[in-house]
Amino acid sequence: MKIGDLARSTGTPVDTIRYYEKAGLLPPPPRTGGNYRAYGPVHAERLGFVRHCRTLNLSLDEIRALLALRDAPQADCGPANAVIDTHLAQVQARLRGLRQLQRQLEALRLACNGHGDAAHCGILDGLAHPAHPAH
Repeated sequence: MKIGDLARSTGTPVDTIRYYEKAGLLPPPPRTGGNYRAYGPVHAERLGFVRHCRTLNLSLDEIRALLALRDAPQADCGPANAVIDTHLAQVQARLRGLRQLQRQLEALRLACNGHGDAAHCGILDGLAHPAHPAH
């Protein structure tokens, strides 16, 4: 199938497919006599794998590592666990940071009742004079 067919069948923009090829996540497809890329089911399946990894916010390097393991079915799967464990730790750290951000925003919101003039706004004052500087 041509790149447009692969794009339609997988719901992936053509530019994204080309980007994944350049990034080494998709193998270069063979060319037809007319010099068109000729994608097959292997490309569609691999593209699905990459796209699923991206929905999990895995980096291109993490995806490359997982693909390398996938391409070596006899290899030990321990490195796959390491990739996911590292990514999970990063997600947990971001969640902690987001919870801290939420608490700061909630405290700012509580500082203002929504009535009165801006000169006496608790939110504006809190932003100008933070109790705990942001990290």
